[in-house]
Amino acid sequence: MNHGLDPAVLIGVAVMLVIAKLGGELFERLRQPGVLGELLAGVLLGNLVIFGFTGAEGLKTDATIAALAELGVIILLFEVGLESDLRQMIEVGWSSLLVAVLGVVAPFLLGWAVSAYLIPEQAALGHVFIGATLCATSVGITARVFKDLGKLATREARIILGAAVIDDVLGLLILAVVAGAIRAAATGGVLSMFDVALIAIKSIAFLVGAIAIGHFLVPRLLRGAGRLETRGVLLTLAITFCLFLAWASAKVGLAPIVGAFAAGLILDEVHYQPRDGRVERDLNDLLQPVSTVLVPIFFVLMGLKVDLRLFVRVEILGLAAALTIAAIIGKQICAAGVVERGVNRLAIGFGMIPRGEVGLIFAGIGATLMLPSANGVNEPVIGPATFGAVVIMVIITTLITPPALKWALSRRVTNKREDYTNGNEERPA
Repeated sequence: MNHGLDPAVLIGVAVMLVIAKLGGELFERLRQPGVLGELLAGVLLGNLVIFGFTGAEGLKTDATIAALAELGVIILLFEVGLESDLRQMIEVGWSSLLVAVLGVVAPFLLGWAVSAYLIPEQAALGHVFIGATLCATSVGITARVFKDLGKLATREARIILGAAVIDDVLGLLILAVVAGAIRAAATGGVLSMFDVALIAIKSIAFLVGAIAIGHFLVPRLLRGAGRLETRGVLLTLAITFCLFLAWASAKVGLAPIVGAFAAGLILDEVHYQPRDGRVERDLNDLLQPVSTVLVPIFFVLMGLKVDLRLFVRVEILGLAAALTIAAIIGKQICAAGVVERGVNRLAIGFGMIPRGEVGLIFAGIGATLMLPSANGVNEPVIGPATFGAVVIMVIITTLITPPALKWALSRRVTNKREDYTNGNEERPA
């Protein structure tokens, strides 16, 4: 009997999940983000071919695993939206907005310049896309450092977290415009400034419209869900809503992750009381088992696509180093956007550095978009060598953030103690 699903996919997914959890556990014990362990586990598995093991080669291009990974990305952006707070973005005001804008513009231009200088043979839209991959900020990694230090309530934390959310929105808008330009170029067309403006307006209208309509309709739907006795109603409705907005986003020409992010913003802090008196549950907790299974598949697949044999080439290591420096400097520039006094700008600059999962998502999308090359053959916007350099940038920026941020925050405490000693500030009661 011929089954539709290749048994190799079943064992492949099983192996990917196991190595993801082992890698994540190792990095968690080292007090580093578990996502890096999942990514490096994929790099290790994908490069066993160097030692003659070819069993993982089919996983890199399997359509079923790619679909599972894309679902994982959608769930991940849904979670990011759930963890974002629109009210917090409004409360921190101009500082967060200016930090976010500078934190997108500076890395974007620096990444574009580095790409144009080091890989001049790349298409112009390829340089633009590489610049876009440097725009992102991983809010989860920075939030965790602040939480571990017990400083989530500080002004610096609120500015960074608010800016990171705006950063993600701006990054998604840039992604929508660049991806639209690439699709137009792939079909022989050219995207005019009017088309660019239209995509940007469409993206903003979609986000604003989805959030406005969602906040009006979703509470009513959930009140009805509370009357249902079936278990898992809230989780099912939430994922259904996420997938619906991801589909709607794709239908209007945007990336599905834009819709997933909007769904998370809409359902932020959603609760409902079941009719039978069961304890009210938080949606983040309910979603955890789903994301625990699906999201690691994406990170392991990203790691699988990194070919370490490419890094014997000095120019690839040079590109990785240049992109990393541009990524760090670009986010330091954003600290100039803080308009308030008494705020640790150094900590804000360091807190905006990690690219984490969002940078990988951008790079992964770039690896699937195709552009016509000089010989007329379509090639990925981000080829294997450039993809590997971007992954190195993501790993380094993610690894250096926790110690750098801790140092910056402790430096402020030291300075305050010196001020107390010099009599420049009153001692706390």
